[in-house]
Amino acid sequence: MQDKDENNSGGLPQEPYIPKHEKTADDSAVSEVDVPVAASDAAGPVYDDFMYEPIGFENMTDGDSILTSGKKPKRTRSEKAALILFGLMLAVCVGLAAYGIVKDIVNSKDAIVKVNEKKQVVLYRNSKPEGANDLSKFVDENGRYTIEGASAAVIDSIVEIYTYSDASHNTFVGSGSGIVISKDGYIVTNAHVLQSDGYHTVITNGDKKYDAKIIGRDTKTDIAVIKVTADDLKPAELGNSDETIVGETVIAVGNPAGLSFTVTDGIVSHIGRKIRGKNNTGFEMECIQTNAEISPGNSGGALVNMYGQVIGITSSKLVSSTLEGLGFAISINEALPIIEELIDKGYIEGRFRIGVSLIDTSTESKRAAIKQELGYDIPKDFKGIYVGKISDDSDIKNTSMKVGDFFTEVNGKTVTTYSEFYDTISSQYTVGDKVPATCAHIDKNGEITYYHIEFGLIEDKSGDY
Repeated sequence: MQDKDENNSGGLPQEPYIPKHEKTADDSAVSEVDVPVAASDAAGPVYDDFMYEPIGFENMTDGDSILTSGKKPKRTRSEKAALILFGLMLAVCVGLAAYGIVKDIVNSKDAIVKVNEKKQVVLYRNSKPEGANDLSKFVDENGRYTIEGASAAVIDSIVEIYTYSDASHNTFVGSGSGIVISKDGYIVTNAHVLQSDGYHTVITNGDKKYDAKIIGRDTKTDIAVIKVTADDLKPAELGNSDETIVGETVIAVGNPAGLSFTVTDGIVSHIGRKIRGKNNTGFEMECIQTNAEISPGNSGGALVNMYGQVIGITSSKLVSSTLEGLGFAISINEALPIIEELIDKGYIEGRFRIGVSLIDTSTESKRAAIKQELGYDIPKDFKGIYVGKISDDSDIKNTSMKVGDFFTEVNGKTVTTYSEFYDTISSQYTVGDKVPATCAHIDKNGEITYYHIEFGLIEDKSGDY
């Protein structure tokens, strides 16, 4: 085996010489021929340091592996940069997370306090435009008010009325409303607001207080007139209720439940209703029906149209206790003749008076009221008119009629309701006449005893019954 020249010009290291045998024809084996093999072929591919590419893949066999080269592949600069950037980002995130956790722990007490703190609430307020409350803007060229205008026009003509049973005003009986009808102190109201022997105080919208005296009261129409000593009251303007039409807007002004000078609005639901008071001992009065709210305390107040005119006197006695939206006011045209006569005479001339208070047996509620008065039931099939009170100045006081007994007939005609009783008498008799009647007494066992009386009619000046 020859050695290669050590002084070769290429400067490459000498390749080792590996002998191989070849077989000859004589010995059936070819003697191996010495063939030089590069060291790189035996060890696997060689990688270029800069290009990171394998060299000598063409000499690789299936069993050869890159991993057998003895060197690890190197990363490119972009890969190294990406790895460094990722590492930096990860470090920043971990740092921020750690900082946040530490800060939350340190500030946890302040955070709890802030949660419990009330935030400042911002409220937005503003005033009406300048002149918005100018009353002159609440009326049109025809004199028709808005609701605001009508309220302002009439409110100073409405008063509160308080009734007491004693002169020192220690025992309060009830309250209601009134309408000023003259500058010098005449006020109209409902008769049931007053007591014939009571003491009455009037309070104006300007908070002035006056003692009042009764000029006249008529329970049959539920109208009364009182007077206070004053000369500067504002009288209401009275309208013509015959001009009222269904559907027009109205307001009711009064003092329901002691809530001074309350205004409610609605419409005229019907006109010309004939309504009798709840106690059924009064006359049927022509009324204006409205859905404007009318409650106890409104009695004696005003029903007002949009021209600021009083067209009715409201009365809670005429309000349905079972249905909503049904209110009534005595039409001012119906009330005016009574008001004028009460002012002039103090009573309604030519009207007779019997001098008894009555409850008929026409409904279950009335029969229950009679039971409460008597303390026991009356027979279910019995019909008559219960006498609850007899006046000392009446002629019937001189008969055998007693409180707790019943009228059953007048001059031979059966009467079971107040209307039948009054109409029968008024159609046949007048002041000073004697009236024959059949009466009944019912004991606790339901036994009925009938008897006859004759009583005289006296002139009605008290306005009671």
